[in-house]
Amino acid sequence: MDESGRSAQPPSNDDETADRHATPTTPPPGEAPRPGPARTDPAAPGPDPADGPRDGDGSGAPDVPGYGRNDAGDPAPTDRPAAHGTPPAPERHTPGATPRHDAPAPDHRTALPLRDHGDAHPSAGHDRTRADSGASHTRPPQPPPEPRGGLLMGRPFGVPVYVAPSWFLVAALITWVFGGQLDRVLPELGAARYLVSLFFAVAFYASVLVHELAHTVAALRFKLPVRRIQLQFFGGVSEIEKEAETPGREFVLAFVGPLLSLVLAGLFYLALQPVEPGTVPGVLLAGLMISNLIVAVFNLLPGLPLDGGRMLRAVVWKITGRPMSGTVAAAWVGRALAVSVLIGLPLLTQSGALGSTAEDSIGMDTVTDALLAAILAAIIWTGAGNSLRVARLREHLPELRARTLTRRAVPVHTDTPLSEALRRANDSGARALVVVDTDGEPLSLVREAAIVGVPEHRRPWVAVSGLAQEITDGMRVSAELAGEDLLEVLRATPATEYLVVEETGEIYGVLSAADVERAFVKAMARPA
Repeated sequence: MDESGRSAQPPSNDDETADRHATPTTPPPGEAPRPGPARTDPAAPGPDPADGPRDGDGSGAPDVPGYGRNDAGDPAPTDRPAAHGTPPAPERHTPGATPRHDAPAPDHRTALPLRDHGDAHPSAGHDRTRADSGASHTRPPQPPPEPRGGLLMGRPFGVPVYVAPSWFLVAALITWVFGGQLDRVLPELGAARYLVSLFFAVAFYASVLVHELAHTVAALRFKLPVRRIQLQFFGGVSEIEKEAETPGREFVLAFVGPLLSLVLAGLFYLALQPVEPGTVPGVLLAGLMISNLIVAVFNLLPGLPLDGGRMLRAVVWKITGRPMSGTVAAAWVGRALAVSVLIGLPLLTQSGALGSTAEDSIGMDTVTDALLAAILAAIIWTGAGNSLRVARLREHLPELRARTLTRRAVPVHTDTPLSEALRRANDSGARALVVVDTDGEPLSLVREAAIVGVPEHRRPWVAVSGLAQEITDGMRVSAELAGEDLLEVLRATPATEYLVVEETGEIYGVLSAADVERAFVKAMARPA
């Protein structure tokens, strides 16, 4: 069976949180620390009456003293915030470095919510930024790690094939069970029957790999990226990252797997004809023929996550015109199928319909059949539920837009004290800081998590450059990105903040990965 939609989900981020403290500049001896910054710039322009309030992200972050408040400790005036990204004039103002004044933006009301999101980015491996003695030491962003899934066996068609640890358990089980059957058919083999059984287990999973490669080739033919193929307990999985664009392609993509299994069963049947049945080759060919036939028939059952369920989804999608309707129908059929397997498989074995006698079905065989039925039912039920969740997410993914999730930002120079930078941000209703050079070109982004770690009394003596992360090419995000395209860009270059730019290159604002993750979770929880 194939599995799609993995790329829609943000991978967990388990990198270390960056050091957040910068060494303050020591004031002159005998002089008490000044409450204000060492140098100040002209005050920010007043709010733009044309820009009305907009919905915030609803994070409900608490205010932190000195951040989002004025010098008197009162909330900063944000009843009518400035237009998105409208900054106070920097020391050397350059129009190319300021965000567009007419760009819409959410009204976040309080500047920069100071919850420490830590590693809340929907991608693994974001950069760490250290601030030691006021200098910024930034590690370049690393490429996202390739999805792992066990032992790498190869890369047919450029797609990595992994063997999961659970496969070795299944291989041992097949070797033991098939070896017992060989002892009755070919008793003269003795202990060598287990070597024959192990060869059968490997050959069987080679057939499963051919089944999955059929899905992979079809997906690549339709320009659908495949993350990996994984051989695991009870078969294999082809992880296709995107949905097919039409129900016809979805049907073909699902059908090619069982079709190849049927073809393999036919080939083994033809190879069996000139071979004597009571020999090792005859037993192996017969076993591979039957096993591939079982794989084909089982995957054709009309319920998700099986291939037959995807075929049913394509049919309902074609009839109704809505892929979500097809997913719901196929998922509920899959759940009904799981219950049927749980109840029906033990009954069939006890009744002798599968070739067992009443004596064979007593004792350990009965427990084995019940356990096998429970495992199969759990796999089908869980897969059907996952398919529903992924489909619901895909229906809401277009709502994730960089333009609507972007925080308005103000440009500051590298030597600007943190307290002064926060004052400018609060005055303009901004929630992010972009460090620019003397020509107004963006250099780095001040990390929210780093700001949280600086106590209020130290902020006048800490330069923003010591809390900033250098902007790389992958951290420049187009304001027009949305949905899966946006998630793919964020996953390609893991970071906690991204610079959002217009098509003309003008700064639009800063996109926080934590905001994207919150919006992602809301989309998952929203009913279809």
